[in-house]
Amino acid sequence: MDIGFNYAQELDQNDTLHTFRNEFYVSDKSIYFDGNSLGLLSKRAEKTVFELLDSWKQHGIDGWTEGKHPWFYLSEKLGALSAPLVGVDAEEVIITGSTTTNLHQLVSSFFHPTEYKSKILADELNFPSDIYALKSQLQLKGLNPNTHLVQVSSNDGHTLDTDTIIKAMNEDIALIVLPSVLYRSGQILDIETLTKEAHKRNILIGFDLCHSFGAIPHQLSEWDVDFAFWCTYKHTNGGPGSVGGLYVNKKHFGTPPGLAGWFSSKKEKQFDMEHTLTAATNAGAFQIGTPHVLSAAPLIGSLQMFEEAGIHNIRKKSLQLTNYLMKLIELELGDFNFVIANPRDEKERGGHVFLEHPEAARICKALKAEGVIPDFRQPNGIRLAPVALYNTFSEVYQAVQILKKIMTKETYKDYKNERGVIA
Repeated sequence: MDIGFNYAQELDQNDTLHTFRNEFYVSDKSIYFDGNSLGLLSKRAEKTVFELLDSWKQHGIDGWTEGKHPWFYLSEKLGALSAPLVGVDAEEVIITGSTTTNLHQLVSSFFHPTEYKSKILADELNFPSDIYALKSQLQLKGLNPNTHLVQVSSNDGHTLDTDTIIKAMNEDIALIVLPSVLYRSGQILDIETLTKEAHKRNILIGFDLCHSFGAIPHQLSEWDVDFAFWCTYKHTNGGPGSVGGLYVNKKHFGTPPGLAGWFSSKKEKQFDMEHTLTAATNAGAFQIGTPHVLSAAPLIGSLQMFEEAGIHNIRKKSLQLTNYLMKLIELELGDFNFVIANPRDEKERGGHVFLEHPEAARICKALKAEGVIPDFRQPNGIRLAPVALYNTFSEVYQAVQILKKIMTKETYKDYKNERGVIA
């Protein structure tokens, strides 16, 4: 079967999401495959930023309760828009803080070590910031991270084995924090099974959704996950530094926030100015400070598009894009020592393709010089993320041809094989 450019064009013509590409500022001079690090700006996100600026201009302090998007309720409004992406009720989600701030909040709220259950279970492939936070939380409790943070090992350096994680759920584990999707290989963990096994052992479990939020569907309530947290600048295109999000299972409503603050308050009581906190009776209790209104503004427009497109449709196209990319890599680049290190099984693969090559850093530089924007990961990884809402199958084909030219002509040798300040 021919899977060349004509085939790519045919896939584009049959793409039910193709009109969303027009919503984004897509350059005609480059192919952007780094949406799993920072999504592109959409026209709707830009529009809602200006709407929030205008509400400040027009209403001043009354913008907290007046205007198109009153600021006082903005975190809850965005939580409601986010809820379908993670399969939960609106009251279980709040858009607030950042990934790491929210992790600190959730661990401080749900990690209560005892004499017999005093350890946190994580993994060795997680993004470093999660591990920094977990070690910090242990230290704050007077516990040694070297003995009280248990990290599950990988058998192959790319993926985690479900049974291996379950075997590490010993009786001294009080809390588990794992990624939903591994940031390097893109492996999707079996959240449902891991949650069920953790609860059998009386262990609370939470997940970092940074590489799955907006890319794959979730059913966190159905799976009975205790908590989750995520960023919004990757697949949901909230912009650099956009506000993060968190989910707390409603069965935990009433749990005092470990890090209480001004916006932990029940809204009706907040301006009573009492020195005893009356916490919100939903996920809002786990906010800390005042919402970052202008950093949240792009999400209003962005999440509206996700509501229209549907996360299941997004996932379907994402899988088609990465399947096509892998087929082309195998067909066109078989002589150049690339290793596809992400899972092939669609149930286990997130929203990007992960290639390994000894010359990965300089290959990424050569790709950027040719107008293809990838993502390098130490020591030898190339992440390529064709995003369902704005990338095309034709771009996938063109990117592989550009990569083939780079390898054939060895133009990557014009660059040093070392990462930049920001990989």
